[in-house]
Amino acid sequence: MKATAFVSCAAMLCGASMVLAQSETRKPEDQNPDPQERSAQLAFARLKTLAGTWKGQGPEGPVRVSVRVTSGGDAVLHEMVPEGRSDDPSSGDNDPITMLYLEGDRLLLTHYCDSGKNRPRMVGKLSPDGKVVEFDFLDVSGGTKRGHTHHAGFTFVDADHHSEDWTYMTPRDKPMTAHMEFVRAK
Repeated sequence: MKATAFVSCAAMLCGASMVLAQSETRKPEDQNPDPQERSAQLAFARLKTLAGTWKGQGPEGPVRVSVRVTSGGDAVLHEMVPEGRSDDPSSGDNDPITMLYLEGDRLLLTHYCDSGKNRPRMVGKLSPDGKVVEFDFLDVSGGTKRGHTHHAGFTFVDADHHSEDWTYMTPRDKPMTAHMEFVRAK
């Protein structure tokens, strides 16, 4: 009797484990993603269209933005540097980089912040009209002693124009915003 109960229990656990394992595997490629996952994919595809070099005006003068699709199409690298600065990698005082990528059903942004000396992460979403991708603060690595970037937004005007809005929270939680208009460099 005990052996039969043990075998029955083991069979049920094995069956439950198989069901659980199947539910945790990835969806087949041909299965439609849920609406949130689809929205993240659409926003990411929209951000990929920014690949190239851009010129604009930042809060402290002219800036150059380089956007590159990397990692086999799984990430977008956004780098902002003051216009006219040499490409000397040892001079990194004012050149934040931002990585944009999909993680499951979310679009994430990790900003390697030169001002805060930290790495805030934000979650993005596409506006209903498809013209704006907004990122809201999720968490931060490296502390907030010097402040942190709290929000980012990318507005798509046309193939050769976009704007970016960045919000930086000072150590006293006072927001500082920067709005920048960019034109594609040819």
